[in-house]
Formats: sequence, structure tokens, C-alpha cells
Amino acid sequence: MPTRFRRYLLSSMVVAACASSAFAQEIPITPDVKESGKLTIASSLSYAPFEYVDENGKPVGVDIELASAVAELMNVKLDILTIPFASQIPSLAAGRVKVAWATFSVTEERLKQVDFVAFLQAGTVISTLPEHKDSFARKTDICGKAIAVQTGSAADFAADKLDAECKAANLEGIKKSIYPELKDTIQSVLSGRSEALLDDTTSAGYYENTSGGKLVLAGESYFPAPLGVAVAKGDVATAAMMDAALQKLISDGRYETILKKYNLTTSGLPKTVIYTDASQLAK
Repeated sequence: MPTRFRRYLLSSMVVAACASSAFAQEIPITPDVKESGKLTIASSLSYAPFEYVDENGKPVGVDIELASAVAELMNVKLDILTIPFASQIPSLAAGRVKVAWATFSVTEERLKQVDFVAFLQAGTVISTLPEHKDSFARKTDICGKAIAVQTGSAADFAADKLDAECKAANLEGIKKSIYPELKDTIQSVLSGRSEALLDDTTSAGYYENTSGGKLVLAGESYFPAPLGVAVAKGDVATAAMMDAALQKLISDGRYETILKKYNLTTSGLPKTVIYTDASQLAK
């Protein structure tokens, strides 16, 4: 290798290392992350396009790429603790993990238990078979239908709100079926056990594009809400760390690059927001 090139390569590596170190200094890294040298996150690895396992058994998705970029900014390793979605908030409360990275919808109910750092936004939408699309054209068309939802998800809460609206209008309530994972709700629709499923617009749009025409979106988007990572209630230090790191990704362009890869730029936010109280949510 020519001496001039070796000097250039060494110089580039030093500049890159210094830049990464500077980013880390700007982020208020918590003592547990500094001491362990790891950013440990809870993830179900079962919710495409956010977190899932590819054909090679590698964790991938929007959340995984963002989490990896955050860990890189901090000069630490990313450690993924696989925890089912419904168990992640209890795991935060129990101190098993400091960050649950599941792209939670920020809701009044969840804010009673945890705090959030929001970095996306989405609504809830109906996903169904093509032949059933027209039967969900109006909001009230969901009344009386058999609907699948993932337990503890924003769709689960949305189904309850829509059910209440149906009954308030003297219409038959929703026949809600609850499943542990999103894949189970999809299979319920494909097998005919449910007429449709409710899901975030982001994930539902992904499955519409990748289902080979088996699933389509129907009707309008309901109950728009911010999406974010969850931290234990009152864990100001971890929230500040995640907020600063994610905002850095927004500022340096990596956030937009990752969202573009998954066709999610319309769900992006110009700035992260820390949510600690329901009063912060738009009514």
C-alpha cells in the first residue's frame, strides 16, 4: 500500500473516530450504558417492517437500523433482548430493561405506565381481503364485524373505541378477537376466521405491499397518534439520552435515509418529542 494512501486512510479513520466521539459527548449517556458498553433494548422481532428476523436469521427493520445507528453514535454495542410485545411495558416497570423499542403508539392508557420518546406518527387502519374491501368503505361498516387485533396494541385500543362508537349509534358492536402477535391476526384474516384486522397504517401498508395482493387497506385512517420507544415512568435520564440520540439521527440525515428504505417518510417527524403526560396529546 503506498505511503500516501496509508496516511490518508489513517487520517480518515482518526477523523471518523473523533466525529463519533464528539457525537457521544453531545448525548447524555446514562451510567448503565457507559459502564456496560451496551445499549440494551427490548424487541419482539416479530413486527415487520419495524423489527423482524430475515431469512438469514438476522434482526432487521426500521427500529433495528435506528437502534444500531443510535448505539453507533454512543460508541457502544446494540444488545437486543427478545421480549414479546405485550410483556415489554411490564418489563420496564420491573427494571428488566431500560428501553422498549417497539414503535409504540403513544396513548393516554400507556402514559399511565411509561414515558415515550416519539419519532414517528401513524393512525390505525383496516386491512382485509380484496373481496371484502368495499364492505369497509364507511367508518360504521366495521360495526358487527369480526375483527382481529394484536393484544395490547394501538389497534386493540382503537377497536374498543370503535366498538363504543358503534354502540352509541345503536349499531351492533365489534366482535374482537385478540391474538399475541401481528402474524396471528393476519393468519386469522387469511383463513377466514376474521373479516379484517386493525393495525398501524405503517405496518399495514407494508403488508399490503408484500402480501402479493392477499391483503388490502380499506376505509379511512383512525385515531392518529405519535409512535415511539418506551422507557420506565419517570426515567428522565434514559428518555433524555434517547431523545438526544434520535434527534441527532434526524439532524445528520440518517433518519430520513432509513425511513426512505422502508417507504415510511410520510410518517416521519421533524423533531423528537418526549411524552410523559396525556395532556400533551392532541384532543
